[in-house]
Amino acid sequence: MGKSRGGRRRQAEAEAVVESVDGGLAELIPDRERARAWTLVIDGAPQSHVDLDDPSHLSFEYQRRLGHVIDLAAPPGRPVHAVHLGGGALTLARYVAATRPRSTQQVVERDGALVQLVRRALPLDPNARVRVRSADAREGLAKVPDGWADLVITDVFSGARTPAHLTSTEFLDDVRRALKPGGVHAANLADGPPLAHLRGQIATAAARFEQLALVADAAMLRGKRFGNAVLVASDHPLPVAELTRLAASDPHPARVEHGRTLTDFTGGAAPVTDLAAVASPAPPPSVFG
Repeated sequence: MGKSRGGRRRQAEAEAVVESVDGGLAELIPDRERARAWTLVIDGAPQSHVDLDDPSHLSFEYQRRLGHVIDLAAPPGRPVHAVHLGGGALTLARYVAATRPRSTQQVVERDGALVQLVRRALPLDPNARVRVRSADAREGLAKVPDGWADLVITDVFSGARTPAHLTSTEFLDDVRRALKPGGVHAANLADGPPLAHLRGQIATAAARFEQLALVADAAMLRGKRFGNAVLVASDHPLPVAELTRLAASDPHPARVEHGRTLTDFTGGAAPVTDLAAVASPAPPPSVFG
């Protein structure tokens, strides 16, 4: 008990780490409630939360939802091959390493200066089998061997927007190439009213994968606010019932849409190709206070 109080006291006295990285001004802000926990903020936009004492703790809503996908990607505790496009503070790679020991992971993060900062200030468990490559997400994905990955997670933002070249059918063709048969792709998507970007991304995934599910806040799906949605895709049946249960039990409950309801939600949106791709919309200033 005394050790825990000491950890909290030290964290309360900790100061933010502020450095310029390739993507802007990065801040590592100490969590006053959890010892050795930090939030990564870039140019004022919160990116990741990491608890070094408990890497299985996921604080951000969208990361919890991606964590549910990770939990359901294979039987509990079984090691997986995972590719993370977008690294941030390596929160989800740490989560996989903690919940699925002996997993082998590749992280592709374009911002080399950010990778150095995170490695130095928030070191990875030395036993974690995580390789971090500083490269563009699509270029890094192209180097993943055919059929290697059980799981590909896309969580890439530049200036709070997903780059256009990571929103197309051609990009998803390479995701499918890298996945094992039955592998799962999960993407963190951000959008607001009228949700045209989100609808287009669902249509794009539907053009390349047989099974889809969308995890999102009900208010966002009604077009009431800007937010994040997790789109899950596979060529094998998805564990929709289990995903629905987990998402509903979160501190901020989410809905899971799939099947005909999800198809209807797209409203006839067309798949996005490289030639037509644009970056996701920028969030309104009010999103980050």
